[in-house]
Amino acid sequence: MKQLIKLAFIILLTVSCTSRKSESNFDVTTMSKLEKVDKGQTSQNLDKAKKGDVVKKKIIKDGKLGIKVKDIKKAKSNVDSIVRFIGGYYDTEDLSNNNSDIEYDLKIRIPADKFEEFITRIENGENVVSFKTINARDVTDQFIDLQTRLNNKEKYMARYHELLKSAKSIKDILDIQERIRVLEEEIESTTGRLKYLNDLVNYSTLELNITQKKDFKYAPEERENFGEKIKQALIGGWFAFVDFLLFLINIWAFLIIISVLIYFWIKYRKRKKSKKTLNDSIKTPIA
Repeated sequence: MKQLIKLAFIILLTVSCTSRKSESNFDVTTMSKLEKVDKGQTSQNLDKAKKGDVVKKKIIKDGKLGIKVKDIKKAKSNVDSIVRFIGGYYDTEDLSNNNSDIEYDLKIRIPADKFEEFITRIENGENVVSFKTINARDVTDQFIDLQTRLNNKEKYMARYHELLKSAKSIKDILDIQERIRVLEEEIESTTGRLKYLNDLVNYSTLELNITQKKDFKYAPEERENFGEKIKQALIGGWFAFVDFLLFLINIWAFLIIISVLIYFWIKYRKRKKSKKTLNDSIKTPIA
């Protein structure tokens, strides 16, 4: 009877371990298959999107434009009006004023569909174009790739959440949670990249330089008044004298020591000289 009970206990234990092992393997195998399916779907969906009949182009336009004007205030006011009219805005605005010229360095964000119109309006009139560079970059493939990967990652995230609900072991739960955390970071990064690309596509960037040359005028160097210079010299001399006195006060102990040493050294020299003179007089015979 005891042997029969032991045998039944061993059978139940073996069946339980086998069941847990198969459940764990099922979870891990399922996750592995999901990863392979995700990678395959990403490349397949990307190829389908690129081969589609209707694909809206994603073009990033930017450029540099320099103009020379006769009245920079009037020109700047005109640019302000055009920017407001087309719905753009200034990203940066710098003014430089020196002896030779006055210039504005402007970085303007312009709605993409108004980019050419804005440049045409700036070039019209009395403005003289000094330089002009316009660039256009097609980022359609990059945009489709990011969008496709984002969609698949979001679907993959939903699958992981479903799998998390049916996970049996702590190891599988922790493994799935870690994969979810990594996916969340990837989704956040991809979403940020898509927003950045959309902003570049929707708003073109133009670096505009407006320059007005100044007429040459001789401007003599201004010199200070003679009386003012004398006043500054007297004040500077007084401060130097005060600083010197303060320096002497700071080293008064060293001055006393040096004075005592000099006094005894001079006394010693005199005594030595007197002794030598006396010796010489004794040695000299009297005629």
